[in-house]
Amino acid sequence: MSSLTIPEKCGVMLLPDSVLFPHGAMPLRIFEPRYRQMLEEAVEGDCMFCIGNLIGSNDSDPETSCAPIGAIGLIRASREAKDGTSNLLLHGVIRVQFKKWLREKPYPYAEIRPVMDTTLDSQEEASYLDRLRKSMNRALSGFPSEVNEQMNKILDQAGDSGSCADAVAQQFIHDPNDRQRLLETSEVRKRMDFLIQFLNKAGPSTS
Repeated sequence: MSSLTIPEKCGVMLLPDSVLFPHGAMPLRIFEPRYRQMLEEAVEGDCMFCIGNLIGSNDSDPETSCAPIGAIGLIRASREAKDGTSNLLLHGVIRVQFKKWLREKPYPYAEIRPVMDTTLDSQEEASYLDRLRKSMNRALSGFPSEVNEQMNKILDQAGDSGSCADAVAQQFIHDPNDRQRLLETSEVRKRMDFLIQFLNKAGPSTS
């Protein structure tokens, strides 16, 4: 994903209780006319648009109804039906801050700024990755082995601690408030601490 150029302005799909993490995937059905136009223009351009978590009731004013941090995603596959609606898979690329909402389009459209993760030194990185994997495997100990193998494969592909934290959050964290909180946390150490604690509580009791 590092080779992708992130646009300075981008369309934003506003969805209640919806958080896309970098490296995560979100299936979407596009049916509103404004979002159909957004998708058409995205496909003709850089094949990217953002997901914004709608936290207010008035989606016509995203400045007051959208969380300040979202994610920009890359359209991986899109299929248009005869009625003009589309089903697609959006792959998360990077966190973004919605700097300014613009009125140039009939759909939500914003100036965006990439939000970069903090970095850990190599020793701390290795320690956190080991702890996260152990906590995850413990939480999955009651599941079929195929589930455990798939999640470990996802972590192997993710690589660095920030990407691994996002991959685990995408799969394990379901509360929309916790998901948004993690999305807004650029400090990898804090994300890792939260996830390890969550997984340890989710795992089988040792008593």
